[in-house]
Amino acid sequence: MSMFYTGLTGLSVARSALMTTAHNTANVYTAGYSRQTSVIATNGAIGLGSGFVGTGSRVTTVARSYDAYLTSQLNGAEATGAALASYESQISRIDALLADKTAGLSPLMQSFFAGVQGVANTPADPAARQQLVSAAQALANKFRATDAYLSDLNTSVNEQIQGSVGEINTYATQIARLNHQIGQMSALAGGQPPNDLLDQRDQLVNALGQLVDVKVLEQDGGKYNVFIGNGQSLVLGDQAMSLKAGPSASDPTRIALSMVGINGTATELADSVFTGGSVGGLMSFRNETLTTSQNAIGRLAISLTSAFNDQHRLGVDLKGALGGDFFNQAQAGVYSNTHNAGDMVLGASITDPSALGISDYSVEVKDVAGVLTYSVTRLTDKQVVGNYTGFPISFDGVQLSAASGTAQAGDRFLVQPTRTGARDVDVLVLDPSKVAAASPLVAGNTVGNQGSGALGAPTVDAAYLAAPLAAPVTLSFDGATGTLSGFPAASAVTVTLADGSSATYAAGAPVPYTAGASMSFGGVTVKLTGAPANGDTFTIGNNTGGVSDGSNALLLGALQKKNTMDGGTTTFGASFAQLVSSVGNRTMEIRTAEKTQSAMTEQIRASRDAISGVNQDEETANLLMFQQMYQANARVIQTASTMFDAILGIRS
Repeated sequence: MSMFYTGLTGLSVARSALMTTAHNTANVYTAGYSRQTSVIATNGAIGLGSGFVGTGSRVTTVARSYDAYLTSQLNGAEATGAALASYESQISRIDALLADKTAGLSPLMQSFFAGVQGVANTPADPAARQQLVSAAQALANKFRATDAYLSDLNTSVNEQIQGSVGEINTYATQIARLNHQIGQMSALAGGQPPNDLLDQRDQLVNALGQLVDVKVLEQDGGKYNVFIGNGQSLVLGDQAMSLKAGPSASDPTRIALSMVGINGTATELADSVFTGGSVGGLMSFRNETLTTSQNAIGRLAISLTSAFNDQHRLGVDLKGALGGDFFNQAQAGVYSNTHNAGDMVLGASITDPSALGISDYSVEVKDVAGVLTYSVTRLTDKQVVGNYTGFPISFDGVQLSAASGTAQAGDRFLVQPTRTGARDVDVLVLDPSKVAAASPLVAGNTVGNQGSGALGAPTVDAAYLAAPLAAPVTLSFDGATGTLSGFPAASAVTVTLADGSSATYAAGAPVPYTAGASMSFGGVTVKLTGAPANGDTFTIGNNTGGVSDGSNALLLGALQKKNTMDGGTTTFGASFAQLVSSVGNRTMEIRTAEKTQSAMTEQIRASRDAISGVNQDEETANLLMFQQMYQANARVIQTASTMFDAILGIRS
């Protein structure tokens, strides 16, 4: 009888092994499937007088070929790859936008300043003036179009993040449900692993990792605890938390993710929490490239329009009127955090465009020894700019003021000095005759002067606008004392020599003459050269016939090559080229990293598949082997049956 039993156990083992092999073959192309193996062990032997006789074999379990370390490594590699792919697809669009050599900002800025130079060359030509206005409008349109494109990118990122939330929550719910099913099935099977459910759960974890970087901790009983970010619980055993997308409390233009706890309380998570998966790539792109690019374009627009406006106001148009603002000027933006307890409204203004950076700023209200202190942090490098106890607050070319209300400790504000700089650019001077191409003042040498003294063309600065010349100024040279007199009685005179040294003389006092020295008074600067004779006079008066004067247009054109940005160290063109180079280099860096990561991921996948993957040749060999095993055990049973029949025949 034991021979029958031994044969039956062999048949059972062979059948189980054949079913497992068939299951492997059927799932050779099933994503996430791990090869399964019937683990065979010998049954206990029966002790006889002549020794122990075996009683066959049994299947102790069906194990899956699984390496937890390689699976975790592959999940991490694919999450990183998804983040890089998401980042690259977005930054490539900015790179293509900025690097456009035919219709980008760079060629339009060149066309604009070419139009300025055309007015400087022929200030009386209406066509040249109209060309300048048209070029200015084209440049302003391009600034606005560029900002609109970047804003659309921000909207697209927001929508993609919102769309990912539903998938994340679905995966979390499914993982929690599988945790519950795995626990139940394992208990019903006496602790045996439900391999197919385990594979499904691992596949869900992998899919979740494509969206956000996840960390998995297996608890007792085989259930997974899934964490995202820097330790936020998404799945705890049978229970799944959820994420919610909505406008950030600090910046309503940015969609942020919040973790919804068991009690329904939502806690906003910082973008830096998400480092992997497509969501992490989108957030990294938004913070590292999109925001800084939009700020950089805005800063360029503000710096260019501000410098041009400043100089344009110092000229006069065809009718002799002082010029006004040529471009519309953008304003800095401030957002109050929605969680603020106080009702203070902050106002922000740009005081020095040349000092502007490309960063946003966080303002946090703190209680320091009973005194409200406003701590300003530059967000690009997380450096504290300063701590202030009152208004106005000035930093990096920006000034903050308390428009209304009262702050409380813990309140926060987000300051965006340049974000809308390109969006709000527009041309205010649409009448070509109002282009202030001429200088407001002209200088002259009186007919009959005996010396070789020559008074150069006067220039003016912003101080002149406060008190323009009401009457002509006549300077007279006293040969005996070597001084000039006749300066306006209300203005002190500053003389600056070629070596940079200067001296200031009281209003109405004679001024010592030095050939080539600059003399400044009331916002006017002139330079007298040569050797004037005693009694020679020189005049400075309003430019009443400046139709053919393009001196101010020359100064406007010179702005193209003037260092007016980054604290007076960078030109407009160089600043934009720096942005193009930065985005281009970052694009190449991300693209290269993505290719490298893809190759690394394939290597890890190959290593995992070598362990977990189904090999059809191997499974075919196993089918033949276990088929022979089945047939052999059937022969054992047949032999036992023959022997039993023989014994029965002897007795009869």
